[in-house]
Amino acid sequence: IDAPVTVIEYSDFQCPFCGRFFSQSEPQIREDYVKTGQAKFVYRHFAFLGPESMAAANAVECAKDGGKFWQYHDELFKEEILDGQEHNGNLNRTLFLELAVKAGLNKNDFVSCLDSNKYAKKVENDYSAAQQVGVNATPTTFVNGRKLEGALPYNQFKAAIEQALSK
Repeated sequence: IDAPVTVIEYSDFQCPFCGRFFSQSEPQIREDYVKTGQAKFVYRHFAFLGPESMAAANAVECAKDGGKFWQYHDELFKEEILDGQEHNGNLNRTLFLELAVKAGLNKNDFVSCLDSNKYAKKVENDYSAAQQVGVNATPTTFVNGRKLEGALPYNQFKAAIEQALSK
């Protein structure tokens, strides 16, 4: 997708503030700027909350193989928001498979990807790259390189995007 503004979010599926960003600001950014072609939205993993975060990141990358990244991303966040707890075991293989079936992914391909931990290195690389650009909290979002840290109100993202569009 070619757009004048790039919004890059570094996030962890277990992070409650990432869940807040997902439910409060991200939908409006996607609606107002991504759907209109003014911005592209890039999700990167900052899976720092442990094994469940790493597994969730791997699962969403496996969903991407089947062309369902955003649908799976959205459903995974919805499940974690409903659960509301970190480190309680809910982000597990059973949930990942349930969401894959719900998304219409090829179950065998998904299971093969998931069980091989195919994207462990990509998830680690996202984390390392994030640290190199100064990410140390989630969510951290960059709008054309301008850093916005935290689950900020939509208006702050809107102002950053509008500023980037005006350049």
